[in-house]
Amino acid sequence: MAVRAVVTGGAGFIGSHVVDALLARGDEVHVVDTLETGRRENVPAAATLHERDIREPAGGLYDEIAPEAVFHLAAQADVGTSVERPDFDATVNVVGTIRVLEEARRHGARVVLASTGGAIYGECDGPASEDAPRRPLSPYGTAKLAAEEYLATWNRLYGSSHVALRFANVYGPRQLAKLEGGVVAIFMDRLRAGEGVTIFGDGEQTRDFVYVGDVVEAILAAGGQEAGTFNVGTGVETSVNGLFEACCAVAGVAADAAHAPARPGDVRRSVIDVSLAAETLGWRPATALAEGLRLTWSA
Repeated sequence: MAVRAVVTGGAGFIGSHVVDALLARGDEVHVVDTLETGRRENVPAAATLHERDIREPAGGLYDEIAPEAVFHLAAQADVGTSVERPDFDATVNVVGTIRVLEEARRHGARVVLASTGGAIYGECDGPASEDAPRRPLSPYGTAKLAAEEYLATWNRLYGSSHVALRFANVYGPRQLAKLEGGVVAIFMDRLRAGEGVTIFGDGEQTRDFVYVGDVVEAILAAGGQEAGTFNVGTGVETSVNGLFEACCAVAGVAADAAHAPARPGDVRRSVIDVSLAAETLGWRPATALAEGLRLTWSA
């Protein structure tokens, strides 16, 4: 059955792909986005765009929509910004989430929260499961963890069944090079323009790169799940140096990267265990890194 859905951040990278998938299955979709980082052209004509800030009272917007599901992807997602402006980061990622939770509560809507794996778990000594120690190294990770805790509190307090998804490093078409997590977009933009690439640190730091199409499938699966927190990644580590080589291969160019000092808040090793999502949501990543990079380059 079709549902009325709100997608916060629906003009952005992951959110716009969620909007496409919801429309494809016949849902009524409303996008809430400031368009500060999202782009109007990412929103299909079949969706309704509302230029609103999740930090501000929604007025009667949710009363007009009466949503049955809210996919909450609006966020401040830059680690560096969170270090420089932790108050701003918390306002978006914590206060904004509380406002979304309250609007959803008034209408009995289920929330799927986009959270983060790498920034919440901090340094990993292997694939981190959902019950691994949570040791954020940045205000961004702390704010996202706080948002998760508010969501869990709402579940206990009001008997709701909201779900949090901890994403690994998501990449794919429409990702902006200027945003955190956009290392694939940065590499590809610079290779396409014939510009130099700078890697922060020695490049041997590892990340778990997951293709946006796989992430969208996990989000849709979570929409029918009764509460919980789930990792969404691949469980496979790739070094930043290895990623750069793979991007060069896809682009068909030979290039060397320069190196700069590591940035504050960046973890050395980040990889997550996705077995719980496989067991509970019936979801598994389907796109290998080489294929995902090819799809991203050709988009």
